[in-house]
Amino acid sequence: MVFVDAPGRRHVMWRWATPLVLVLCVGAFALLAFVDRATHDALLLRWGALSAAAADWRSLLQPERAATLVTTLGLHSSGTHLLGNMLFLLVFGLPAERALGSWRLLALFVAGGALSNFVAALSMDRPDRVIIGASGAVSTLIGAYLALFPNARLGVVLPLGLWLEFVRMPAVVLISLWVVLQLLFTWAGPSFGAVAWWAHLAGFAFGFLVALAVRESLARRSRLRA
Repeated sequence: MVFVDAPGRRHVMWRWATPLVLVLCVGAFALLAFVDRATHDALLLRWGALSAAAADWRSLLQPERAATLVTTLGLHSSGTHLLGNMLFLLVFGLPAERALGSWRLLALFVAGGALSNFVAALSMDRPDRVIIGASGAVSTLIGAYLALFPNARLGVVLPLGLWLEFVRMPAVVLISLWVVLQLLFTWAGPSFGAVAWWAHLAGFAFGFLVALAVRESLARRSRLRA
């Protein structure tokens, strides 16, 4: 991204937060792939976020357990789990980072991820489950994207007749459908796998509200730079 803030001075703004998260997540997954199963499981248990009973929510705020609400964002259980999160990270993280800036994007990713994992830890059916993955943080970026670009359109491939067609639809429609699915899955529970659906919803709401709160100030700064 290049802009001019004074005659004859051109600045290149490198957006590094989204690529950094991508590299860290892929790197952590690759490292875990080279250890034996016992070590792999021990590392997930050590750095993943452990669920807790709702009445015991204060235990999640103890320094060691609070740290795992963040460290678990870099862990993924399978290649499919990693690929899905990284794809959504690129689709929604890159444009959100252009609007927010790299440091704000990274702070939002970490804070939203920690909050969503906190909610997920209290919503599990028992207090000994390990929560891993960046889906709550990525959901935060989806919420931020919707608040920052409410009129955007997203491309999607749909089966129309005998062919697959690439069509562009309003982002608000596609993201709203995604939110409805997350709500439905919270009721369906284990039938759709061990997924922390509440983490997705909490992250989305947090990202949307934060981005909505700063949207006007970002727009003013953008106009000043133009």
